[in-house]
Amino acid sequence: MIALSLAEIAEVVGGQMHDIPDASAQVTGPVVRDSREAGPGCLFVAFVGERVDGHDFASAVVGAGAVAVLGSRPVGVPAIVVDDVQTALGALARHVVRRLGATLVALTGSAGKTSTKDLIAQVLRRKAPTVFTPGSMNNEVGLPLTALTATEETRFLVLEMGARGIGHIRYLAELTPPKVGLVLNVGSAHIGEFGGREQIAQAKGELVEALPPAEEGGTAILNADDPLVRAMASRTKAKVILFGESDEADVRAENVRLTDSGQPAFRLHTPSGASDVTMRLYGEHHVSNALAAAAVAHELGMSADEIATALSEAGSLSRWRMEVTERPDGVTVVNDAYNANPESMRAALRALAAMGKGRRTWAVLGRMAELGDEALAEHDAVGRLAVRLNVSKLVAVGGREARWLQLGAYNEGSWGEESVHVSDAQAAVDLLRSELRPGDVVLVKASRSVGLESVAAALLETGAEGEVAAR
Repeated sequence: MIALSLAEIAEVVGGQMHDIPDASAQVTGPVVRDSREAGPGCLFVAFVGERVDGHDFASAVVGAGAVAVLGSRPVGVPAIVVDDVQTALGALARHVVRRLGATLVALTGSAGKTSTKDLIAQVLRRKAPTVFTPGSMNNEVGLPLTALTATEETRFLVLEMGARGIGHIRYLAELTPPKVGLVLNVGSAHIGEFGGREQIAQAKGELVEALPPAEEGGTAILNADDPLVRAMASRTKAKVILFGESDEADVRAENVRLTDSGQPAFRLHTPSGASDVTMRLYGEHHVSNALAAAAVAHELGMSADEIATALSEAGSLSRWRMEVTERPDGVTVVNDAYNANPESMRAALRALAAMGKGRRTWAVLGRMAELGDEALAEHDAVGRLAVRLNVSKLVAVGGREARWLQLGAYNEGSWGEESVHVSDAQAAVDLLRSELRPGDVVLVKASRSVGLESVAAALLETGAEGEVAAR
């Protein structure tokens, strides 16, 4: 964070100083909410959670070098006390962002936010120092904490913005006003909470409404292949850039294909030139993500060749998102268990099919959460798609929704042992340990709440021990 005195922080957040012997003492380190991350020069933010009260760690964090605590009550060590800690954290982030000379890039969408954010960051940091959201810290707490890691040297600040309702992105954009706003897509993720795709589009479009007008440098980057996103052009005064495979896109892909290993390759076209890209990531869905990143980078002054090189060398920075690991016995485990929605599930299955040419393929799938009234139809459709893609075996894990997955596969023609329903992750592990053969490819995917990353971890541990190969 940029250096700020405790007196300045108290003024910015509207707080009262308690037990502070020197108001001119400066916070020079990060702003943290986890006491284990406290160190010299930091500011510790004390939240009261359902199980843990951050105020209880006040003495420990100051002992570790924290300059002060930002909390809702005095704690006997240097503290700035406010009525609402989350509001205060947001005010501090807003203040710091306004002081920075960085260009703030914000992005949102129903699917692919984190993967695209990681791509944007890896491209832009070739041009200048870049700070970006770690993992999926995209809410009212994670976003300001990320913004506060920026320093005077930061030139690009890339922030992922999530939403579970109307007004959420508007609030986040007020905390950290973007100059460049990117909307990836409007899909089915959280449709049960929003009530429909039109409501999701209304919420996601709050990002482009928050952008400054074109004459002040505002730029809205929109997916030309998604009608609900493309229509957001009417909701902004910013310059509009379209990306996608459409002929009308300003940044587009041609000759899209997958390599034998399932990695996307394409010809990148920008307004200033074209260049070839072969990605290290897996799955054709990353083409759209790469085009979005390319549109941002091109708008910020990078050439087509620079962008193509960066995209071709970019890797996965966030865990459990199409993580591909090959065991010593030749079994390939694809861990995509961080989250799932119908769009990402279909993309992962297509990637599995591409990776598994000439090999046995396994889709270990679980519940897609928060689909509301569409849950039955969407799970049924995913099961059917697995059959159409000739996935060798579908293992549906869990309760009612998993049964719908398996039933969809059965109704599509997956009879016998081609599809199976198991009760939980351990049952899936037991099945796979008994039936996997060297050379098989296993995809593991479900909503985060299902916890199927444990299946991938168990399979990799098994491979390391050589148990399966010995059977």
